[in-house]
Amino acid sequence: MNGLLLPVISCSLDPESRSRDLATQAAELLKSAGHHAPVLDLREHALPAFDNSSVFETEPFARLHRAIAEADGIILATPIYNWAPSAATKSLIEATGATGDDGTSAAWFDKVVTFLCAAGLQQSYMATSQLASSLMLDFKCVINPYVGYFSSQDWDDDGGLIPDRQSRLEKTVAVHAELAALLSHRSYSSNWEV
Repeated sequence: MNGLLLPVISCSLDPESRSRDLATQAAELLKSAGHHAPVLDLREHALPAFDNSSVFETEPFARLHRAIAEADGIILATPIYNWAPSAATKSLIEATGATGDDGTSAAWFDKVVTFLCAAGLQQSYMATSQLASSLMLDFKCVINPYVGYFSSQDWDDDGGLIPDRQSRLEKTVAVHAELAALLSHRSYSSNWEV
């Protein structure tokens, strides 16, 4: 396959997560466009709480760090709890975005990042703003402006997205792939810098 490496990370620990459904759909859309898009489920790659020490010695950390570092872009499919992405989402970024004493550097530099959000209410559409700013300023990530934000009223009785919201998911994923393709031959690379 000549496509890009665009993993989708499901950041919900809920066994009946709608954000996991979004992750699966996004991966299928990317695969149908010729990209390699594995779904990495944090329920299966459970990170311990970030302690800036022993977390770096765990197998889930090694797998997730490698997947992010090698990726052309990352989709974060996250639930929105209390007006913010899940704690698991932030913990993932804390661990894989740290520089360890063993010389391990942050995995997130220069990544294209897209958020797909499953929320109960429409009113927390801006919930990813703080995390997006941190990714952009700390790691020089390019944040897809097409956030996929889906509230409980955006799903039909069969568990699928209603048509206009399905179109938004498809556009969000298409923009993600296009941004990653455009930036795949960038002339610069970033590190910790202000």
